[in-house]
Amino acid sequence: MSTSSKSRRDQRRRQEQQAANKAAATASPVEPHAELRDTQRTLLAGIVRRDGEWVLGMDGRIAGQSESAAQVLALIMQAGELHERQGTPVRLIYSDALRDAAQAEANEKGQTFEEFKAALAAQLAAKKSN
Repeated sequence: MSTSSKSRRDQRRRQEQQAANKAAATASPVEPHAELRDTQRTLLAGIVRRDGEWVLGMDGRIAGQSESAAQVLALIMQAGELHERQGTPVRLIYSDALRDAAQAEANEKGQTFEEFKAALAAQLAAKKSN
């Protein structure tokens, strides 16, 4: 192997590494905002904010994403209630930012968050029965 080919290869590797580092630095941050855990502290569901959208994850997979904080918070609360009804005690912790965004969104629609959550539950029940 020639000396010049080794230096070219080393230069290419450095450039690839620099490009990878730059891409990692500019990747959008993920902000955790809620987690639903059982008594063994197993993560059942969570909400993060990424690229301006709220992302709901359940069972290790993305269950959905929305610009609606009220919708994802209501859905994770319903998931917690479902676990409770099935006999699995759970604990839901969520951030003030998520709570405030959900309440503000519900207020914009002329509802309290509890009213919004009840309306969403009724919509989902109607879809499920069809």
